[in-house]
Amino acid sequence: MDTPSELGDFLKSRRAAVRPQDVGIATAPERRRVTGLRREELALLAGVSITHYTRLEQGRAAGVSDSVLDSIARTLRLTEDETAHLKDLARPAVRRRPATPRAEHAGPSARQLLAAMTDVPALILDRRGDVLAWNRLGHALLAGHLPWEAPDTPADRPNLVRMLFLDERYRERYTDRKEEAHLAVASLRLVAGRHPEDRALAELIGRLSIQSDEFTALWARHPVRTCTSGRKSLHHPAVGALELSFENLSLPGSAGQRLIAYTAEPGTPSDAALRLLASAAAPVAERPRFRHG
Repeated sequence: MDTPSELGDFLKSRRAAVRPQDVGIATAPERRRVTGLRREELALLAGVSITHYTRLEQGRAAGVSDSVLDSIARTLRLTEDETAHLKDLARPAVRRRPATPRAEHAGPSARQLLAAMTDVPALILDRRGDVLAWNRLGHALLAGHLPWEAPDTPADRPNLVRMLFLDERYRERYTDRKEEAHLAVASLRLVAGRHPEDRALAELIGRLSIQSDEFTALWARHPVRTCTSGRKSLHHPAVGALELSFENLSLPGSAGQRLIAYTAEPGTPSDAALRLLASAAAPVAERPRFRHG
């Protein structure tokens, strides 16, 4: 990723989103040639020189202080995630020559935990959204159309972001596909700002930009948002509608790996549907036996 260019594009996108009247600037709309705030207006409101701010939009952020970035963030009404992203872009980690991506693997203890969660759909993902491992129910819930052993092949692992834009059977799982796509891109933006040296991440973004017009349009808007918990509305081809809560749990010492787990509120139709799916997904030897008569 070209971090200086990303910084300028991000600032321009957020400057364009702030209406002058919202920050107390009275204007005649017909006399304005730009959407949102002008550079000089933002600089004045943030208390920085126009020269200093222009350098930031040009990607020349060397030596910029937290106080300046915080002032700009407040003026642009950035969220906490957007402010963190601004600082990541303005002060990227020491640039290293991108190395050939090395395959990641889930650790033995994490895999053991995953396997023990027999009644909870769960997956282990890396920071890019590659599936490093899943349990039986996680596989059945999200990607039963893919081979069970798919995460074990690093060169062709499932990636949840890629699947959301390029795998129609996966996309159909989500009731609100547009919202899910927006969240996926916003989360990927945050990761990309923190890891500009990640060649595999850049390759994923490049592939999606070429193969998906939807992704390209969303990426150009510069959405930024972390998504650690929430709710998902799904429709499974075997058990129907599901309203599930999810939690992303960071795995310590794993360079960004996380475990994501889904649960249903006890006693709800979604709970019953999830139990039915768990029964169908269990290995034959583990499935409950029903007595007749």
